[in-house]
Amino acid sequence: METASRFAVGLTGGIGCGKTTVADLFAARGAAVIDTDQIAHGLTAPHGAAMPALIAEFGPDYATPDGALDRAKMRALVFSAPSARARLEGILHPRIRAATAAAALLADGPYTIFVVPLLIESGTWRERVGRVLAIDCSEATQVARVMARNGLTEDQVRAIMAAQVTRARRLEEADDVILNDAGIDALLPQVERLHRFYLDEAARLTVPPSQRL
Repeated sequence: METASRFAVGLTGGIGCGKTTVADLFAARGAAVIDTDQIAHGLTAPHGAAMPALIAEFGPDYATPDGALDRAKMRALVFSAPSARARLEGILHPRIRAATAAAALLADGPYTIFVVPLLIESGTWRERVGRVLAIDCSEATQVARVMARNGLTEDQVRAIMAAQVTRARRLEEADDVILNDAGIDALLPQVERLHRFYLDEAARLTVPPSQRL
């Protein structure tokens, strides 16, 4: 992926931590935001580019009547059969990488934020970005948000959380952290502080190496 010519941040966090909310706040300040989750949703939308391969691999029962991926059925499969996750990722991940790279080439703004839910798990994103930003909140907040948003049971939410890296590991790997437990008023100063820092980092990268401090 071509990110070396501009400053890039990898934004990550567990399910329900508020990654999209924070990314939107950075976008409102001029950052170029590329959300890999949105790319994945587009690939698996009705007649999305990944759907023929997914249907060929898993069968037509895993598509909804309008031609989208049946997410509930796929979620149940990958949690009951671990090998299914690898098959699913084998189809989606190369397509997500290609679409992300294409979007990065078109990105404007002073710096780019890649929203990557499984950034730590992937093992390769750390080499592609200058900073890793983790959006953090308590596990109880995660559970409550996802239950309200997706209509899942607590056990289902905790199963998803268990499949992701631990909160402690995510915080250990992060260069920067935004705490999203207390609403938008608490988010704004954190975003503003990091936005100014990222602007400075982006400006520093535009200076020839021989002139950098």
